[in-house]
Amino acid sequence: MHYIKQLFHFGYQQALACLFPGLIFITLAVTNLVSVPGIPRYDVILIICLLIQVVMVKTGLETIDELKVITLFHIIGLTLEIYKVHMGSWSYPGEGYSKVAGVPLYSGFMYASVASYMVQAWRRLDLKIDKWPYFLWTVPLGAAIYLNFFTHHFVYDIRWFLTGALFIIFWKTVVHFNVNGERYKMPLSLSFFLIGFFIWVAENISTLLDGYRYPNQGDTWELVHVGKISSWFLLVVVSFIIVAQLKRIKGEGFTDQEVKPIKGERKKVL
Repeated sequence: MHYIKQLFHFGYQQALACLFPGLIFITLAVTNLVSVPGIPRYDVILIICLLIQVVMVKTGLETIDELKVITLFHIIGLTLEIYKVHMGSWSYPGEGYSKVAGVPLYSGFMYASVASYMVQAWRRLDLKIDKWPYFLWTVPLGAAIYLNFFTHHFVYDIRWFLTGALFIIFWKTVVHFNVNGERYKMPLSLSFFLIGFFIWVAENISTLLDGYRYPNQGDTWELVHVGKISSWFLLVVVSFIIVAQLKRIKGEGFTDQEVKPIKGERKKVL
């Protein structure tokens, strides 16, 4: 019974952390069924995403610092989207006044929602990272992964080399999280994979709701290729490295920095 209660509490905190991406899915679903006269669907989605952010900040569900991180990821994601659409990786066939180089501005919020989940989960689950690698390893790795999303169209795709390097660099790194006063832990690399897998699931939902389309989804929707999990896995690593480095600068979330103990906490291993 105790573990069921813990699982429920963990799921509740995860649901709160997923509020922004969840609302984006709802927005995609509703706008796919209901149109607003005179306003293209992509523009309606953008307006709703902006309103969601305003409400989350005003109600305290999201802090100003978290909004800054989300904005950074919006820019990073939009840059990648413009490039990928230009290269024909996927497309946004609908009309929209807010499209830049064929990409609607709302698309950046899909990447920002990943950052929103990370910073929300970090705060709500009181994440602490143990044995975080030196920044001279993590920062170049994150940069190389991000650049490979661009360069693999012209030169050899080194994602599997980068994946191997990732497991070596983060071999000893563990993430500790608090669930209702008890501490649990798991290998950080495992958390990367789990987040990447669920983003792949979310991507299938997004394409089903016509948020965007891959070339093979032109006439009939098809499941996004399972190989895309590796792409999301690597993108999660880039996102987490950015968030972690920002947290480290602020002196938050690492076991080698000052940590405030949780009253009566007990340690568990996941």
